[in-house]
Amino acid sequence: MEKFTLMAPCHFGTEAVLKREIQSLGYDIERVDDGRIVYSGDVTAIPRSNIFIRTAERILLLVGEFTATDFDMLFEGTKEIPWERYLPRDARFWVTKATTSNSTLMSGSAIQSIVKKAMVERMKQTYHLNRFDEDGDDYPVRVFIFKDKVSIGIDTTGISLHKRGYRELVGKAPISETLAAALLMLTPWKSDRILVDPFCGSGTFPIEAALIGANIAPGVNREFTSCDFNKFIDKKVWYDAYNEARDLEKRDVKLSIQGYDIAPDMIRVAMKNADAAGVGDYIHFQAKPVSELSSHKSYGFLITNPPYGERLEEKEALPELYSTLGERFRSLQDWSLFMITSYDEAEKYIGRKADKNRKIYNGMIRSYFYQFMGKKPPRR
Repeated sequence: MEKFTLMAPCHFGTEAVLKREIQSLGYDIERVDDGRIVYSGDVTAIPRSNIFIRTAERILLLVGEFTATDFDMLFEGTKEIPWERYLPRDARFWVTKATTSNSTLMSGSAIQSIVKKAMVERMKQTYHLNRFDEDGDDYPVRVFIFKDKVSIGIDTTGISLHKRGYRELVGKAPISETLAAALLMLTPWKSDRILVDPFCGSGTFPIEAALIGANIAPGVNREFTSCDFNKFIDKKVWYDAYNEARDLEKRDVKLSIQGYDIAPDMIRVAMKNADAAGVGDYIHFQAKPVSELSSHKSYGFLITNPPYGERLEEKEALPELYSTLGERFRSLQDWSLFMITSYDEAEKYIGRKADKNRKIYNGMIRSYFYQFMGKKPPRR
C-alpha cells in the first residue's frame, strides 16, 4: 500500500505527547522538530490522525521538501512536486500560510505568490489548460522554510484541530483544547482517579479529561477538508475511521472530574460546553472560590490554568491567590498539582519547589507547566 508522509504541528514543549499518540495509532516517526513531528503511514493515516489525535494543531500531507536560497529555486522546487497526484483539475488551491525562519527567503507574501505560480505551471502541463476555474473542492497549502529547507504540505484538516466543536463560549483567558489535552497527557492521571480544576473557566481541562477518560475521539463529530480529497482517499476509508472511533468509546465509564470557578456565569458556560461535547454527565461543575477547595479523597489530581496577571491590577492579587491555592493543595492528602502559568513567582507562593517544570508556549506567551507530585497510591 502506498505510503504518505505527514506533518503534525503542535505547541512547543508538547512534542513528546504527540509522538506517543502517533505511535499508538501504528504509524512510523520520521523526525521530531521543534513544534512539529513528521511521520509516515498508509492512506488510513490521514483520516485516523485527524479524528483520533488530541494534541496536534492540524495534519499536513507533506508533498515536497527541498532547499531554496532564492525565488527561482523555490519556483522550480515547487514545480517538481507531482501536484496532479493530489489535485483534480477543478481544485481550488491556494497558499494559506507561509512561515520562514533563519532563511534567505523572508517575505511570506512573496513565498505564497511564487509557490502558487509554480503550482499553476505544473497543473497547466498536466491538464493541458491555460487557466483554471478552481470551482471544485478546497486544497489549502502551507509552506515552512527553516534554514533554507522548504517543506510544503497540503492541509488535510481545514479548521484547526483545537476546534472540537463544543466550545462556542469561552472565558477571559482560555487554554486551547489541544494544549489542555497535551498537558493532561503529560501527567500520570488515569480515569479511575479524581481530577479537579479549581479555576476551570469555560471548562476546557475537565472536558478534555472526560473525553480522554471515556475514550471519545476529539474529531469524531466533525468533518475535515480532506473528506473531499477523493482523488486519493476513498470515502470508505473515512467511514471506517469514524466507525472505529465510535466503537472504541467507553460510555459506561465512571469518572470523578470536577470543575470550580468563582464566577457563576463561567460555570454556566462550562456546563453548556460539556453538554455540547457529550460529556456533561461525567463532570461536576460548581461556582466556588479556590479558598473552599477540599476533598476527603486521597491521591487526587489538581490540574489548572490559574490567572497569570497580564494586567497590573490583576498582578497585585496573584500572591494571595497562589498562596491560597498552595494552602488548599497542602490540605489534600497525597494529591498532585499540575499548573500552567507565566507567573514567575508561582513556586514561591505555592510554598514549595516544583518536582518538575516544562517550558510551554501558550500561544505567544512563554509559560511553565509546574508539576508538584504527591505520593503514589498503594498497588491494589
